[in-house]
Amino acid sequence: MSTLPVVAVSSGEPAGIGPEICLALDDAGLPARIVVIGDRDLIETRAQLIGKSASGLDIQHVPLRVPSHPGRLDARNAPYVIDVIDAALQGCRDGRYAAMVTAPVQKSVINDGGLAFTGHTEYLAEKTGTPKVVMMLAGAGLRVALATTHLALKDVPAAITQEELESTLRILDADLRNKFGIARPRILVAGLNPHAGEDGHMGREEIDVITPVLKRLRDQGMDVVGPLPADTLFTRKVLSGSDAQLAMYHDQGLAVLKYAAFEDGVNVTLGLPIVRTSVDHGTALDLAGTGRADPGSLFAAVKMAAEIVAAKRNAKVN
Repeated sequence: MSTLPVVAVSSGEPAGIGPEICLALDDAGLPARIVVIGDRDLIETRAQLIGKSASGLDIQHVPLRVPSHPGRLDARNAPYVIDVIDAALQGCRDGRYAAMVTAPVQKSVINDGGLAFTGHTEYLAEKTGTPKVVMMLAGAGLRVALATTHLALKDVPAAITQEELESTLRILDADLRNKFGIARPRILVAGLNPHAGEDGHMGREEIDVITPVLKRLRDQGMDVVGPLPADTLFTRKVLSGSDAQLAMYHDQGLAVLKYAAFEDGVNVTLGLPIVRTSVDHGTALDLAGTGRADPGSLFAAVKMAAEIVAAKRNAKVN
C-alpha cells in the first residue's frame, strides 16, 4: 500500500453526481490510495440515499455552506465548491497528494454565487501562476489536445497565432515526455479549415500560421505532422503510430474523442506543476440521487493520474 500514490478526488458540485460517483471509488481496485475531498455528511447522506456505504472512504472534510439536495443547485454553496478544489490543490502543492482528480462542477452556479470562474483548467492555472496550460482529453487510444478551448467559433481564427500555437505544441510535447514517459512523441496537427485550407482556397491560416510553426519545430527536432485535414486525421491509417493529436478548436477534436470514449474519457491539464486529471462529463443534475450515474470516467481519471505519477517517478529514477 505504501507504494501506491495518494490521489485527491474533489467531489465537485454537491447537487450533482460528483458525491455519488466518488462512493464507487471505495471498492474499485484502482492503483492509488484515494482521499475524497468534500463534506462528510453530504457524502454519507448521499450514500444512504442510493443504498451504498461511505464507511470505506478516506474523506478530507470540507464543510458545506448550506445543506445540499440532489439536482437542486444553490449558489450559496459556490464558495464550498471552490474550497474543495483549493483543498485538493494545496494537498498537491505541499506533497500530501501526488495528484488531484476533479469531479464535475457547475460553472454557472459558481458565477451566480458571485465568483469569477470559467473552469477548473483556467482556475488551476491562475492559482499556480502557470502562464499557459493545455487541455487534453484521452480515451480509446486517443490523446486529443486543443489549441483553443471554450471560445465562440467566430473567435477561433484570431486566437490561433504562431506564438500561441508554438507554445501549445511545446507544452504538449514536454508533458508527453515528462508525464507520460514517451521518449519522442509524434503529434498530428489538424488544419483549421476544411481540407486544411486546400492551398489557400478555403482560408490562409494553414499557410500563414500553422505550417511555419510546424516547420520551425521540426527543424528543432520535434516530431509534428501537419497541418492535416481534420476529417481524415482521426482515421485509423492516419492515426497509426501517433502519440497525440492537436485540434484547432473544441468540437473539432472532442466530438471525435467523446464518440469514441464518452464513458471513460479523461481530461488532463498539461503544463501545470501538479498532476491533474478529470472526468470528461458534466454534473448530470437529472441523475443526481438516483444511483444510476456511471463512474467509469472517474475510474479512468484516477487510473490515468496514477499512471502519470508512476511515469514521472520512473523518469526521475532513469
